[in-house]
Amino acid sequence: MEIIEKAPAKINLGLDVLRKREDGYHDLEMIMASVDLADKLIINELPKDQIIVRTNATFLPVDEKNNVYQAVSLVKEQFGIKQGLSVEIKKTIPVAAGLGGGSSDAAAVLRGVNKLWNLGLTTEEMSAIGFQVGTDVPYCVHGTTAFVAGRGEIVQPIPAMPQCWVVIVKPQFSVSTRKIFADFDMRGIEHPDIQGLKASIIEQDYDKMISLMGNSMERATMMRRPVVREIKDKMLKYGADAALMSGSGPTVFGLCQNYSRAKRVYNAFRGFCKEVHLVRTINQ
Repeated sequence: MEIIEKAPAKINLGLDVLRKREDGYHDLEMIMASVDLADKLIINELPKDQIIVRTNATFLPVDEKNNVYQAVSLVKEQFGIKQGLSVEIKKTIPVAAGLGGGSSDAAAVLRGVNKLWNLGLTTEEMSAIGFQVGTDVPYCVHGTTAFVAGRGEIVQPIPAMPQCWVVIVKPQFSVSTRKIFADFDMRGIEHPDIQGLKASIIEQDYDKMISLMGNSMERATMMRRPVVREIKDKMLKYGADAALMSGSGPTVFGLCQNYSRAKRVYNAFRGFCKEVHLVRTINQ
């Protein structure tokens, strides 16, 4: 039996770093949403007790360092499953981009093996397993617009964000989330109004939503990589309703209600960056 799962990218409409914890991690509050830019996972059983991960992204690890491998390994260990598994990851989401690609792949394989092996896991149970792989996995298991808090383990789905077009631009470098957080200076950072942003989405007030979008990590990444600010400024110049860095970057996304305006923003970046996408929000 073959299982095929989509693994959508996520964007951060809001990201606030509240404090640094005693264990060295940071407490966050975020609003996340999924967009129609997705990897595809093809999952098949193997006769031999092994995990084989293959991918079209040649620079992505396929061993124990891979999020999908880790998620499958945790499930096999927890449930004493001796069945082997083959997972082919067809990557479309840019890697190490702030779009949660690896986390979404892990979430997708959890959904897949839950069906394949009839485990009967709830969304919360899959999220708990996924959190051991990465802090964005619990959100990706839910895959809806959601309020996310703590280190990522608290996920509260809310109504889908107002539907619009999303222009996604990733410059030709990656950013280490671990490195950004390790050097993160809490002094003087901007704190977006996450609760106000959440309320605007519940009210389906697009204009209010875009006015409240913000990311506490933007400044730290832009100081290291000024091109991120350049992309954001260019998006707004060409007519995006709003533009924001996603996660710790370096990807910047712009929102447009009007397709022709979104297409204009998209075309403006076609020769500027290699990885440019024009997609819709997922309205579910």
